[in-house]
Formats: sequence, structure tokens, C-alpha cells
Amino acid sequence: MFKIFSKSDTKTSITSKLADTLKQIFTQSKISANFLEELEDLLILSDLGSEASSQIIKNFQQKKFDKNIDLETLKKFLCDEIKEIVKPCQARLELDENNLPQVLIFNGVNGVGKTTSIGKITANLQNQGKKVLIGACDTFRAGATDQLEVWAKRNDCQIILPNKAGEDPASVAYRALDFAQKNNFDVLLIDTAGRLHNKQNLMDELKKINNVLKKLQPSAPHFNLLVIDATTGQNAKNQLQIFNEIVGIDGLIVTKLDGSAKGGIIVALAKIFGKKIYAIGVGEKIGDLQEFDADIFCENLLAIKNVD
Repeated sequence: MFKIFSKSDTKTSITSKLADTLKQIFTQSKISANFLEELEDLLILSDLGSEASSQIIKNFQQKKFDKNIDLETLKKFLCDEIKEIVKPCQARLELDENNLPQVLIFNGVNGVGKTTSIGKITANLQNQGKKVLIGACDTFRAGATDQLEVWAKRNDCQIILPNKAGEDPASVAYRALDFAQKNNFDVLLIDTAGRLHNKQNLMDELKKINNVLKKLQPSAPHFNLLVIDATTGQNAKNQLQIFNEIVGIDGLIVTKLDGSAKGGIIVALAKIFGKKIYAIGVGEKIGDLQEFDADIFCENLLAIKNVD
């Protein structure tokens, strides 16, 4: 087995307004029914979702804290509650060296960071001495292919491009896996289209890609990943639901957590779907695509002091 993400070290990278706003409402109220209503509203507005927020408030009431609870104790309670939700989703993405090439499909709507994630992962794998091939299967949008080719050249990595504009994405995927098998590649990374405005076409396209890969390698694809932009907020729930219906998502990569006040969406997705969260993006550098660490994430979200 070999992993593809750097160890998480996001002590100051995740941006969240939750802690600041919590401090504001806490200084205005002692623990009361009104305060708890404000607190639940704050959690929902921070994108934790109504399900998780309601559960946290219910658990708080059952604890029967003193009305004069201090802010750090409240933050510690919230942090622990959020960890309970997201910790089961923390997972390491490991690839099987005994079943090569390993095939990863990257799903997600346009603009979420699929191409950038593929580029960063390619660099991580090549730094481990792995032979990586990229398949440019978003043939609908010319810009997607161009951007992916830039990343391939930057990493000195081979890429299978469409033979013509609008080529059947499944044909590109088939050629990519065939090439990977014949040339002893360790990993094949496949970029796909993400136009949700025409769900049926997208569904047919992604299913066909998955099916043609199985003709060459019955175990492929080994991972169907969904890349989600943290700034999307609650729209991420709809994206995960649709892509999961289409191909069955194995796990998530959540990007743009460094410039977002929407980190709470991770909590909402974990609560509703329970999907594995493999990595988060906290910056533009290659090393900023890191393994998801539930402890560090929660402590950053609540601005807990003395994060280890």
C-alpha cells in the first residue's frame, strides 16, 4: 500500500468565522433558551447543517452546564461534539501496489479544483517514485483539457488527450487505461466533466466511463472521488447526492478551506452522508493538499488554544 497525501498540518490555515461570531454572542448572553437559539442559528449559518446543529444543541442541554460557563469550556464542548460527527469519516487514501495500475476518477462540478487536485496528487506520487498517467476525459470544455495539460507538463507527466474536440469521454478513458497497462504505469488519474445542468447526460457519460474501464480491468476504477469547494456551502450536499447516485462516491476531497468561512460544510456532509474524507486543500502549494485530520480541523474551526 502507498498513500498519496501529505500529513495534515493545518494549524492556522483553515479560515472560519464561527469562533469570532461565537465570542460575540457569548459576551451578550448567559446560557439561556435565547442563547441556545442564537447558538443553533450560528451553527446552521456556519454551514454545519440543521441535522448536526440540532444534535449538538440537544447534547448541550443534556449536559446541564452551569449558566456561567466560560467561553473556552463552551468551545471545547462544541469541538468535541463536532469531532464525534467527523472523526468516523477521517480516512487515509491508500493504493494497492499488488493491483496496478490503480485508477482514480475525479468527479465534481466545474471550478471546484479537480484539475489542480490532480496536478498536486501527480506531484506527490512522482515524489514517491510512482509512474503516473493522466486521462483528460472532460472533452466537453476545452479549457479543462488545456489546464490539465499545463499541470502534466509542469510535473513532466504523460497525459492522454482527446483526439478531437467533443470525443466520447469513455473512449479517452479506455485509451488511457490501455496505455497505462501496456506501459506499466502505477496510477491513472482521470479528470471528468461536471455539468449538473444536464444531469442525464452527465449520468450517462460517467457510467459509461466506469463501465469501459471494467472491460480492461474488472477491479477499476478503484476510487471514485468527489472534489468539493468549501466555499460552495450547502450546495455541496446536492452535489454529493447527485454524484453518489450516478457512480457511488468512495470519498471526498474538500478544497479552498484556506479562503473560506464555510469549513462547517464538512460537518454537514459527514452527518448526512458519512462518506470518507480523504483530503483537504488549504492553499496553492503542492503540499497544501493534505490528509484530513478531524482533530486539527475541529480545533481550527473553533480556534481552540494550544493546538498540538
